[in-house]
Amino acid sequence: MDQDLMSKKELLDLTGISYGQLYRWKRKNLIPEDWFIRKSTFTGQETFFPKERMLQRIEQIKNMKDGLSLDEMANMFSPSPSNVSFTREQLVSQNIVTEMALEVFLSRHPDKQVFPFADLLAIYLVDIALKTGDIHLDEGGIILETMEESYSRFEDGKCRLVFVRKLGVSLCILCSTADDVIFDSATRVVFEFDVTKCVEDLKLKLV
Repeated sequence: MDQDLMSKKELLDLTGISYGQLYRWKRKNLIPEDWFIRKSTFTGQETFFPKERMLQRIEQIKNMKDGLSLDEMANMFSPSPSNVSFTREQLVSQNIVTEMALEVFLSRHPDKQVFPFADLLAIYLVDIALKTGDIHLDEGGIILETMEESYSRFEDGKCRLVFVRKLGVSLCILCSTADDVIFDSATRVVFEFDVTKCVEDLKLKLV
């Protein structure tokens, strides 16, 4: 993990933000507490950050701060689902998901007309998975079923989605961390998604 971390000084120098801005954004929950990683160094305790995610988050904050308040941005970055809903037409016309992913959902819920955030997230995950080219439409239904049955069990929605195959049988798993799950040598991990990150990405598409 160390190679993916950056120091606080590196962060401030690279992004041009101030110490005060950084900790104000932390207090407003724009940056998760667990991204502030305390480590011992030869000069004492220092704060480090996950480099890629932190640089991306600060760029997002800079891009949105003129159009959204800090509270609105905090809701945008929160792992908890937003109180939003969209119609079928809006989902496709605004390029939030593809028609193919939407049809996978509608094959299970043909009468659905309006989609709350939980449904949007499940469809969005199917869309990402289909775009990898590694699954077929029926397997998209497995992702939907897993999300509908298990996602609400995770506090604040913090989890990872792991899709595997063994001897031609597909399985979708939600877990706190992928390290919690150990597969035998005959099981192949097809892909793994950070659902919390997908929530953030989806919310940005909805703005």
